[in-house]
Amino acid sequence: MLRVELYFPAPELFPNRSRGKHWTTTHKAKTAARETAYWMTKACRKPILGAGEVELMIIFEMPDRRHRDADNCLAAAKASLDGFASALGVDDKRFNPITIVRKFSTKPGKMIVEIEETQ
Repeated sequence: MLRVELYFPAPELFPNRSRGKHWTTTHKAKTAARETAYWMTKACRKPILGAGEVELMIIFEMPDRRHRDADNCLAAAKASLDGFASALGVDDKRFNPITIVRKFSTKPGKMIVEIEETQ
């Protein structure tokens, strides 16, 4: 199993925050999230072999007590998931199942991703 810890996704990446805004307002945050996930995964990479599915557990440690929907958290993590897939050399369609866990924590919060190949 591979475990990668990142900062909690930037507020701009949550779909409810970006609704109706021009794409350039979120581009910088998406690029940063994708690159950070890529390099953090490369740093602790264990190769994923075979053509099986890749199981993800995403643990969101919230930076405050505000409620965030699981689907919005997953949408905010989309750029990071692309970075993980690129670093592992897999297509992100192999990420199945994706389990989302939300916990309250303290600032700045975290997004912990546990990656495991299933047979």
